[in-house]
Amino acid sequence: MSWNNGGPSPWGSGGGNDGPGQPPPGSPPPGGPGRRPPGGPPDLDQVIAQAQAFIRNLLGGGGGGGRGPGIGGPGFIGGFFSSGRGLSILAMAVVALWVASGVYRIQPDEQGVVLRFGAYSTWTPPGLHWHLPWPIESVEKPAVTRINRTEIGFRSGAGGIVETGRDAGGRDVLAESLMLTGDENIIDIDVAVFWRIRVGTNSASKFLFNARQPETLVRGVAESSMREVIGRTPIQPALTQLRAQIETDVMHQTQQILDRYDVGVEITQVQLQKVDPPAAVIESFRDVQRANTDADRMRNEAESFHNDIVPRARGEAARIAAEAQGVKQASVAQATGQAQRFESVLAAYQLAKDVTLRRMYIDTMTDVLSHAQTLVVDDKLKGLVPFLPLNVPNAAPRLVTPQSAPSPAQAAPTGAAK
Repeated sequence: MSWNNGGPSPWGSGGGNDGPGQPPPGSPPPGGPGRRPPGGPPDLDQVIAQAQAFIRNLLGGGGGGGRGPGIGGPGFIGGFFSSGRGLSILAMAVVALWVASGVYRIQPDEQGVVLRFGAYSTWTPPGLHWHLPWPIESVEKPAVTRINRTEIGFRSGAGGIVETGRDAGGRDVLAESLMLTGDENIIDIDVAVFWRIRVGTNSASKFLFNARQPETLVRGVAESSMREVIGRTPIQPALTQLRAQIETDVMHQTQQILDRYDVGVEITQVQLQKVDPPAAVIESFRDVQRANTDADRMRNEAESFHNDIVPRARGEAARIAAEAQGVKQASVAQATGQAQRFESVLAAYQLAKDVTLRRMYIDTMTDVLSHAQTLVVDDKLKGLVPFLPLNVPNAAPRLVTPQSAPSPAQAAPTGAAK
């Protein structure tokens, strides 16, 4: 076959036995076995030569003798850059790639912060956006909806499962967890603080630029707030009923301090993971707790007895005082009535002495006889011995006959003979 269709040789023109345009040594001679037979498939060398010619025409080069910029030849790169049209295409491609590098995407849980020469420029919401490419502008994409967890007093393991302050792979940090209570006792507290970037137009930039290490700042502020709250709380309420109040106070105080720092952080929750006495004295503390429990039980029993006996004693005293008051009033009323009766009798006696004396005698005898033992005796009965039964109160009246009358010796202990 003909070498390169009579065109310039890709190896250039050489001297010696191989004249210009001659194939290299060892190649099949023209018209030899490598020649395409009539009606066969197209020659591969011819297809390559046509492609080279098309690319040279596209880049502004032409086919000619001598050392031409063939594809794969030593002069191809130099011919491409020496062509003005090729440099323009290359420059446009580079500019297009540089401009396209400014396209960026903000995820739904992120907020874009555009920096111009390293300084804050603007913020962008979720979606596709474009900024001036590097080195003019760059973009930071902080996650504004992700809840971050900061641990105080312990560090949980990779699993993140916390049980009584730490998990199997975690560890206690006693320098953070040991705190002094309001009654000068030591307590071991582990706290988990949950926070996120505050939702707002400029909060993400504050989070990025107003604090060098926001997580360290949140840990320091939360620990300081916890120590202040525990410092004014006794140990017993801190271990029992005031845990929820401590969490609320620490969260509010931490948020106030972070707002003054203006770091764009919002505290969502504070959880007390562990509130115990120090491990070195926990058994002694439990003994004290048991003693306090016994003291409280005995105090409650005493209060119960006091609440039972005192009201009853007060009621009894009130009853006795009321009875005495009633006796007093009755005695005074009776004495007053007798005095008034005496005065009325005296006035009547002064007016009619005889009638008054007779009336007083009759009333006196009526009063005496109404309480004395009455004996009804027939006037015809002879030998009757009257006696007064002194030791038989309220004795029924009975008739005494001589046959039934007791002898003086028998009647002497119980009555007097007349």
